[in-house]
Amino acid sequence: MTTSTLLGEPTTVTLRPSFEGSNISFAIGFKHVNYLVEAAVLEHFRANGLAPGRLYETYGLGFDVVHLKTRLGSVIHGDDNVRCVVTPKGGLKFAVALHVDRDGNDVKAVTSTAHVKLRIDDHIKPQEPIPADLEPFAVARLGTQEPRPLAATPVPTGLQGRGTSDDPVLKELVGDTNAFGWKWRIPYFYCHFSERMHMSAFLRVMEEVVDLFLADRGLPIRPVLHDRGWIPVVTRSEVELLDEVLMEEDLYTVYTVEDVFKGLLYTSRMDTYVVRDGKVVHTSTGRITHGYMTEREPNDWAMVTFDEQTLAAFTPAGAE
Repeated sequence: MTTSTLLGEPTTVTLRPSFEGSNISFAIGFKHVNYLVEAAVLEHFRANGLAPGRLYETYGLGFDVVHLKTRLGSVIHGDDNVRCVVTPKGGLKFAVALHVDRDGNDVKAVTSTAHVKLRIDDHIKPQEPIPADLEPFAVARLGTQEPRPLAATPVPTGLQGRGTSDDPVLKELVGDTNAFGWKWRIPYFYCHFSERMHMSAFLRVMEEVVDLFLADRGLPIRPVLHDRGWIPVVTRSEVELLDEVLMEEDLYTVYTVEDVFKGLLYTSRMDTYVVRDGKVVHTSTGRITHGYMTEREPNDWAMVTFDEQTLAAFTPAGAE
């Protein structure tokens, strides 16, 4: 174990994106770009003798990425060899740069920052005490948000497939804002360490709520893609965990359009909540910036200027 190099020296690893991430054309979507960032940080820990399995089984510490902030500057292709450079930035915070080759030129396609916490786990009996140089980074809980009063009475979600947007708690959370609400029961396969949601699950929730929001506002992906030739793109994304979400809790997600920039991009905020003991707990927050591109000629791509229908969907009359 070498925490001095973990905290002080960069590492480089070459990774390929998952084939699952090639959803539109053969470009990799924002979620799987962030998966590469997380995977690069994991490899940084492994290269320094602190593989997540060792942390968990030997010291009873769960590896959790609790904050990801990512700027996507260039498309990553499904067949790219992505050179990932992880640079320590103090504590367990890391800068991550993803590089790709374009016609023999090195292109920095993505820049990101990632913050890791080591969660003390009471589901496992550790084989050894936590080493002294890891103790400052070991936490009893990933976040401790103060529960706040809730007037609405939660309705059990049950097995409702993709969940519901018709719920009294959502109505209270959304109010009169320019937001879309969605409630869903978190399955075990969105969790790790036998208990809680991990960062990649929050990214999946962000992707899902965008899809549901667009369909609700009359802009479902398929007809926009096939009828208009508009391909959705993400330029920035950020997710920060504020508190833990436990397996099979009902997650209330509120997706709020905050800004439309020059008719080319729109930025939305995602907030997630759970209800415990009749009170609501804010569990994560994040932002994502979207736009559309179209292919004017083969391999000649341009940003789309939103038409009146699209602008009206993002900024409906009467919304605050």
